[in-house]
Amino acid sequence: MSTEHLETIFDADRRLREAEAALLQTPRKALATLLADAVDEAVALDDRAEAEMRLERLADLCAQVPGPAMADALIRILDDHEPRVRVAAGEALLDVAYDYYAEVARAIERSLDAGSQVRALAELPFLLVEVGEPSAGPLLRRFLAHPDAHVVAAATEAAADLGEESLADAIEQLLGDTRDVTLDELEDGTGATVGQLAMEALGRLRPSIHEDLG
Repeated sequence: MSTEHLETIFDADRRLREAEAALLQTPRKALATLLADAVDEAVALDDRAEAEMRLERLADLCAQVPGPAMADALIRILDDHEPRVRVAAGEALLDVAYDYYAEVARAIERSLDAGSQVRALAELPFLLVEVGEPSAGPLLRRFLAHPDAHVVAAATEAAADLGEESLADAIEQLLGDTRDVTLDELEDGTGATVGQLAMEALGRLRPSIHEDLG
């Protein structure tokens, strides 16, 4: 019985690869529309297990199709509340950003303009740090001005990680911000206020800041 199960897995994997290869032969524009529609359908499903399975697979497929629609779709998947789905989308989006950074940057700008994908917007600053392109600074400045505290906190941490001293003035404006936040990137998931994170970030960007404000 175990051997039969193993063979079934091999057969399923073989069919999956063949189906994926055939799907990717679809003309790019039609394929992008198909995948974007599939993301919309998956997001709308009431069956969360099915939705998560589809979104994880779609993240991988979208990453293989260049174009603005797919960058937008990946950010939409990144906005899912299931961490496993966000990890899949984040890794896929990072792969795309290494090859097509301008395309991803424009998709991030569109997401910032909309302002509604808060979970994705709290992840994207760290993606910008990973890629490390020069335009990360201006984009992070926009994140710092977002009304959601978790998005601002993520941008503050990312600016410090990136060593983007040009953002120190924007971060200084946050020193009196008493909103509480918890970021996975903080040690042990501990909480802090936006102002406390801003002070820590400034201490990394300008080592003398504690003396100046003390």
